[in-house]
Amino acid sequence: MVLVVIVFILMLLLTDVVSSHFIVETLPGFDEQLPFKLETGKVANIIFIDQPVGTGYSYAKTSEAYNSNDTLSATLTYDFLRKWLMDHPEYLKNPLYVGGDSYSGIYIALVTRKIYDGVEVGDEPQMNIKGHIQGNALTDRYITMNSRVKYAHHMGLISDKIYQSAKANCNGNYVDIDPNNILCLNDLQKVKKCLNNIRRNHILENWCELSFLMSNVHSGPWCRENNYIYSKIWANDKAVQKALSHEIRGGMKRSESYVYDIQTSIDDHCHLTSKSCRALIYSGDHDMTIPHLSTEEWIDTLKLPIVDDWEPWFIEDQVAGYKVKYLQNDYELTYVTIKGAGHTTPEYKPQQCLPMVDRWFSGDPL
Repeated sequence: MVLVVIVFILMLLLTDVVSSHFIVETLPGFDEQLPFKLETGKVANIIFIDQPVGTGYSYAKTSEAYNSNDTLSATLTYDFLRKWLMDHPEYLKNPLYVGGDSYSGIYIALVTRKIYDGVEVGDEPQMNIKGHIQGNALTDRYITMNSRVKYAHHMGLISDKIYQSAKANCNGNYVDIDPNNILCLNDLQKVKKCLNNIRRNHILENWCELSFLMSNVHSGPWCRENNYIYSKIWANDKAVQKALSHEIRGGMKRSESYVYDIQTSIDDHCHLTSKSCRALIYSGDHDMTIPHLSTEEWIDTLKLPIVDDWEPWFIEDQVAGYKVKYLQNDYELTYVTIKGAGHTTPEYKPQQCLPMVDRWFSGDPL
């Protein structure tokens, strides 16, 4: 079965003076006053886009429209943003940032590139694009998958002996394996045995099978997946769909018609280094799905000069992670790790992520 990764893309429309700050007291589908405090409009105005079609509450009116791919998703996102800004011209002067986590990283840079190139050729409306933000982002498929063995060794999940043997016998390539290379295959079997029951999204959390959780919700150890198992029931509830003005037919289900046609977005990142562009790239250091080592590896391929070398950053006098800043002419890239976070970072460490992005937007040191 094809694995379809749930993707979200967010467009950040930053204002120097926030005019939309208010307290949310009710939400669709919940009739009573919220049992928690929810404030909006403090940092940015955000457009959340469910992309590709079929993700979240997005839907199509024809079956053919569900046939999509990475490149088309980027194009449709760009087209949507142009149309949205034409309909809402009051936001055109706002600094614009493109953002996304996880799988959306494979085409966030392409969307950003399309916006910059569109500005240069005179596409209307003219967007005030300033940069992009990517968290735990898939950027190069090979680099990401190949980094997992190194990361597992880095975090003490496989022994030095197993790692060094695999590195030598596989020539450092754990993805494109020669089926006749028995020594490499044997070493990777040992690696697999060590990692089988490790939760890839956060290596310190309990590993649980979804089928077990569905039948044993209230028993056994706590698993983060407990938070997800009711989503199918909730998302298909008619009252919820009505509250969200959703017109889906046939219920929530996983699409298998998506084509993964972009293998790497490094070329798009290279293209952006020639623009007046700010980039914030962050990773949770306990994420083995898209390890921070893979992020650091593709950033190194850009060959950018370092202006602020690797050092800790702090929240309330405590180390929140580590950061490094690169600068080349008008292109600036800040890379940040968040200590103890998994995949994706804001889910695990929201109290660290909000100050991080707030400081970065403001141009203040992290």
